[in-house]
Amino acid sequence: MGITGVRGATYLGGVSATDRGPLTFQPGLDDVGEPLRATTFVTIDLETTGATARTCAITEIGAVKTRGGEVVGEFQTLVNPGMAIPPMIVALTGITDAMVRPAPRIEAVLPALIEFIGDAVIVAHNAPFDVGFLKAAYREHGYRWPGNEVVDTVMVARRATTKEEAPNKKLSTLARVFGTQVTPNHRALDDARATAEILHHLLERLARWGITHREDLASLREVIPEALRRKATMADAVPTAPGVYVFRGPQGEHLYVGTSRNLRSRVKSYFTASEQRRSMRDMLTLAVAVDTYVVPTALEAAVLELRLIDRHRPRFNRRSARPERTPWLRLTHEAHPRLTVTRAPRGESALGPVRSGVEAALIVETVQHALGVRTCTTRLPVTPRAGARACLLKDLGGCAAPCVNGASAEYDAVVARVREVLEGNPAGVIAALEPSVAELAAREEFERAARVRDGIAALVDASVRTQRLASLAACRLIAARRIGNAWDVVAVAHGVLTGSARVDHGVWRAARELQQGWDEGDDTPDFTAHTEERELVLAWLEEPGTRLMVVEGEWASPLAGPGPFRQWTAARRDDRARMADAAVASR
Repeated sequence: MGITGVRGATYLGGVSATDRGPLTFQPGLDDVGEPLRATTFVTIDLETTGATARTCAITEIGAVKTRGGEVVGEFQTLVNPGMAIPPMIVALTGITDAMVRPAPRIEAVLPALIEFIGDAVIVAHNAPFDVGFLKAAYREHGYRWPGNEVVDTVMVARRATTKEEAPNKKLSTLARVFGTQVTPNHRALDDARATAEILHHLLERLARWGITHREDLASLREVIPEALRRKATMADAVPTAPGVYVFRGPQGEHLYVGTSRNLRSRVKSYFTASEQRRSMRDMLTLAVAVDTYVVPTALEAAVLELRLIDRHRPRFNRRSARPERTPWLRLTHEAHPRLTVTRAPRGESALGPVRSGVEAALIVETVQHALGVRTCTTRLPVTPRAGARACLLKDLGGCAAPCVNGASAEYDAVVARVREVLEGNPAGVIAALEPSVAELAAREEFERAARVRDGIAALVDASVRTQRLASLAACRLIAARRIGNAWDVVAVAHGVLTGSARVDHGVWRAARELQQGWDEGDDTPDFTAHTEERELVLAWLEEPGTRLMVVEGEWASPLAGPGPFRQWTAARRDDRARMADAAVASR
């Protein structure tokens, strides 16, 4: 049982690379294969109702068959998706429900499309999107995916164009770079025609790198360089257990930290063609060894990864470049308090942690608008200065104006309501602003309505986090959850993971040993619990099937709190998902 895995994780050693390379051979003339001028390509573009094949459907298919740079066939049809087309998609593509209503369903279209494609090389711009929808349609209607080779013109463009000429690899950008005869317009056939033109311009450029035959297309998947492939032996001594891995540089520095259920398999994957991230290639070039830490549970691995990143700031971990400086909201300490953002709440009434500085500023704006707390940043004296003047908010009734009125019961009441919000109850703000959202929407001022809604959602989200994390920090507990045929048992003190174990039997014995660790050590954890760690622990505890075994103190979510208002965060989340779908569709 690795019940001390977090405090003293098991080090299994680093493995140095060896200098051994694979044998090479020169193919004969018969092995060269089919020249690209004789290869048949079918360029495909789809229009859909959204971004994911799990919940969305195809509305239009366009395909262009080419050989030797000449068009030898085209395929186009609208498709009845069996669902309403979202307004954002209609605005993007111009395809309406009325247009697709008489169109055939996808099951009627597939036989002709399959025949049109044949054994050709499939080409698409952002191929995972289009091919993903096609595979889902094949699977749903009983067709086996034929395994045609797929070329993604986005990936090819990354190798064949420079950032100066094509700062991004969007279809419209590449069409401008190569001066295609057809302009992409988010209709399937025109986009497929433009993509087919772009493909042949790209292949002309790739010829100077030796990509001249159909068999050479496999090299477009960015096969890992030989120097890095030789380093794959670093994974030979890595265990197949779950845990944390650390790539180290020539000076022993931490380059990258990650977790895996199978350490050896994950480390090996960095030295295969599937690893195409440029940053990881740069990291592997520097790496000389891999350290591994075997831990008993996935939660402990995630926490250990977080702590190692926080402690060593590996240059190739994205989040390591942003030290945790979580924003909180509190009232200033002055005669006439105002709402401010702070990085260190120091135990006072404060709302947080907030997810970002942008969210914090939005919450301040929302509370000021709803409750009338002053917005000026000047430090006001107890008694107004002679000649003091108020801003426009006083005339609009949006502030009690202590700058000119001094202390008043009215402003004291405002501060009391703000303090209640900071303690995790957003009801007053929501009651004040909810009618405004409905009114703005009724006047079709949707952007302003969304701004107010997002402010309420940010406040509710921060209030929920405040309540949940504060409750967890006030207790110590041990919980267990069945994972397959075993049990994961975790111990948490004041929001910090203090140990974990995975056992086939003897769950209570493991719990007692974990609890004994509390009694033998200091009640104050060795690690400062960062927000991300506490949220990892909370997410684990709130998973279905988790059973509380020991609770010292109180762990509760009060009824009078932000919980009843989570529909605001759900509305914002759904809206952002729709916008993301539209962005993907407009690639």
